[in-house]
Amino acid sequence: MSKIAALASAAALGLTAGAGGAHAAPAIKNVVLVHGGFVDGSGWEGVYNLLSQDGYKVTVVQNPTTSLADDVAVTRRAIAAQDGPVILVGHSYGGVVITESGNDPKVKGLVYIAAFAPDKGESVGSLIANPPPGAPTPPILAPQDGYLFLDREKFAAAFAADVKPAQAAFMASSQVPWGVAALNGRVTTPAWKARPSWYLVTADDRMIPAPAQRQMAARAGAAAVETAGSHAIYVSNPKAVADLIEKAAQGVAK
Repeated sequence: MSKIAALASAAALGLTAGAGGAHAAPAIKNVVLVHGGFVDGSGWEGVYNLLSQDGYKVTVVQNPTTSLADDVAVTRRAIAAQDGPVILVGHSYGGVVITESGNDPKVKGLVYIAAFAPDKGESVGSLIANPPPGAPTPPILAPQDGYLFLDREKFAAAFAADVKPAQAAFMASSQVPWGVAALNGRVTTPAWKARPSWYLVTADDRMIPAPAQRQMAARAGAAAVETAGSHAIYVSNPKAVADLIEKAAQGVAK
């Protein structure tokens, strides 16, 4: 087991070794949430509410999703604005953003929610280029002026199958254009190689298949948990997401 994997496994238990034996690690209170492609930060509302009720200071990044460089710059500004150590959380493409921006000294832990966790030189485009036989194909339409959208008629089934139908329909109709430059943005220095990480695998995901999520989580040495749910688990089951974020915050000592 790698050093980072061992640290993440121990941290997942919320324990650190002290002179008097194992004890609960002090919780990090600053949490920065990074959304993925096709959506904006408003989908984090349920997670935000739960974490805020438990005393966390939560910042929701509004990425332009125009390019990886732009999104990393926005996320780094959010990190810089925090008054102490940070748990950095990414959903879907947001996992690429936190992988690139998570080397900031303030970031003490990474949480991937049904997210891409690329290695050096990888992008979303390279990770989805050769899907295994039988894997679901996300209904991404041909680029329009350099931006991508999901087929509105297929959005709910692919992205938000367990979200209330009216809400899923709204998400489909309010999609944020996702830049091809963001899709193809390549990671330079993966933060998960230097930071403990956690990963929530969504078993019913039709955007990033669960086997791909498990593989990325294992490669990153992440402390992984799995739950039933769609790609929009952060909307449909915010408690499962908030619980993992809190476990990460409590598992990383200041």
